[in-house]
Amino acid sequence: MASSQDAWYLSLLGLAENFRTSNRIKMCIQCLQAVFSFKPPPRVEARTHLQLGNILLQYTKNTDLARTHLEQAWLLSQSINAFDDVKFEAASVVAELYQQQNQSNLAKPILRKAVELSQHNIYWHCRLIFQLAQIHAVEKDYELASSLLGVGVDYAHISSAAYTRVLFLLSRCMLLLIDKKITEVSPLLTQAGYLVDNWQASQYQKEYLKVFFLVLQVCHYLMAGQVKSVKPCLKQLQQSILTIMQPTWPSDEVVCGSNMGDMFIWMPKEQLYVVVYLVTVMHSMQAGYMDKAQKYTDKALAQIEKLKAGDNKTPILSVFQLMLLENMVMCRLVTGNKSQALREMSQVCSICQRHPRLLNSHRPQLHMLIGLYAMSMNCMDAAEMQFTTSLRLSQERELWTFANLNLAIVYLRGKRDVELNALLDRINPETLTSHSHSLRAAAYYVQGLQSFFQARYNEAKRYLRETLKMANAEDLNRLTSCSLVLLGHIFLSLGNSRESMNMVTPAMQLASKIPDVHVQLWASAILKDLYRMCNDPVRENEALQMHSNFSQTLLKDHFQSSEMPEHALISWTDGQFPIQLKPFVSPPQQHHLHLQQQQQLHMQQQMHLQQQSLHMQQQHMQLQSKQQQNPAALGLPS
Repeated sequence: MASSQDAWYLSLLGLAENFRTSNRIKMCIQCLQAVFSFKPPPRVEARTHLQLGNILLQYTKNTDLARTHLEQAWLLSQSINAFDDVKFEAASVVAELYQQQNQSNLAKPILRKAVELSQHNIYWHCRLIFQLAQIHAVEKDYELASSLLGVGVDYAHISSAAYTRVLFLLSRCMLLLIDKKITEVSPLLTQAGYLVDNWQASQYQKEYLKVFFLVLQVCHYLMAGQVKSVKPCLKQLQQSILTIMQPTWPSDEVVCGSNMGDMFIWMPKEQLYVVVYLVTVMHSMQAGYMDKAQKYTDKALAQIEKLKAGDNKTPILSVFQLMLLENMVMCRLVTGNKSQALREMSQVCSICQRHPRLLNSHRPQLHMLIGLYAMSMNCMDAAEMQFTTSLRLSQERELWTFANLNLAIVYLRGKRDVELNALLDRINPETLTSHSHSLRAAAYYVQGLQSFFQARYNEAKRYLRETLKMANAEDLNRLTSCSLVLLGHIFLSLGNSRESMNMVTPAMQLASKIPDVHVQLWASAILKDLYRMCNDPVRENEALQMHSNFSQTLLKDHFQSSEMPEHALISWTDGQFPIQLKPFVSPPQQHHLHLQQQQQLHMQQQMHLQQQSLHMQQQHMQLQSKQQQNPAALGLPS
């Protein structure tokens, strides 16, 4: 039988829970606060502080009071033995709150202390290591974060938590990939792949670990610009995610199993589904399949909106949105749809404005996108300003290379030889520090472009053949089409119409599949000249018409884009965005809004018709009245 002290405490707890489940949160809080008036023992006091802190965080905006209660729970529970559930939950929750308030300097010592105290408790020890590593990763202290995950790998192995051991190992691989430690990540990925392939325990756990592993392997290939090599892994990944998303697949809790040391997942399967869409979009973009990229982006954004409409509103979803939109902006620029690219850049800005931390981490990429747009609009000064801003803000070696390659094109088009010469060492494909196959191939292309501008045609051909060799090896279709059309232009300049035709024809076919409107415009201009040289007026007129159509499409889009308010983004380098931002609307929502607008328009038309009908009836009644009063006034026989 419960003691009198236990009785009043349990009664208050029962009342509080009853009020919470009936959504009477104020009464729930009052019941829990009443516990303190009875001067409870330390265990009861600490647990009540934790409960109050959690309730206030979940149901109110009073984070300061929640923080006070959580701090009290952590302070009181540290010295109490056999009190793990309260002690470590208080440490975890208060550390998470500190991090949300940008005070990770307060979170880290608490987590370090909690990690030290929790070595006997496998669940909390692993969870706290993951949490502390996450904070260091957010602060870009990847080395320390990776070291902590390494400790987790060893601890899980010693504790016979085989599943969590692989999770720690894959998480470490992920951080090394983010940190571009390519040489270090390869052996760890190989080890992880071996452990997954030879998994003998739960098949559910094996499939889940397999998805995590394949996502990292696909990213590894894509970061290296190896678009063709990644295809088998990507296909396996797509098959695995379909298995996990089947209705018969168990919940995440069942996947984790009953072992206290294995009760972790990387992310819920609904979010994994979005990740697979995202890496598929990235692959389609690099390979030059713009229609596929757009199709998968629309599906991914629809899935994100579905998750946000439910209980799943984690910040990672906004990161996925940003990455998808960034890929779509580049897709629109390639296909010659600059106005849509502007709208999507505005959506990127809108998401960043709502999440300042995301703006801070994605600003270099955003300036890169604006620079690419400015370059497509022939606003070369603005493009240069955006690329140099991206270089100044970024610490990413691959982004530096990409920005420098585009700066080189700006200088080439502006005949700015001094600036170009100062840049050449940084984009020399022979000495390039980038691990990316595609960026190195692009560097050869820029060298070929420079030689072409300087009329050093043999040298240009040598560079472009190297580009073609690398591009063909990894199915880099856009780079292949650009190289072919430039070679065609070179052969045309040399008067070799046959070789020029051999280059331009496949360039046009490939550009049509992408579709790359700019390469098609370029190729059609060359074809027009080639058919004239071959004395083929019919095909010359066809090429002329084709060139005219592409020109008109691009000019119309150019004018539309220059008139849009979002065009002002090309002058933005710091501070507030120079445009009024609208909330992000996903493609499915846009379609729904379009249907609503159509319905509203239909209703307006119906109302207008009804008003016209009513007006005609009134006129008819007036005519009848006038006719009765004075038939002659209407010109009728009297």
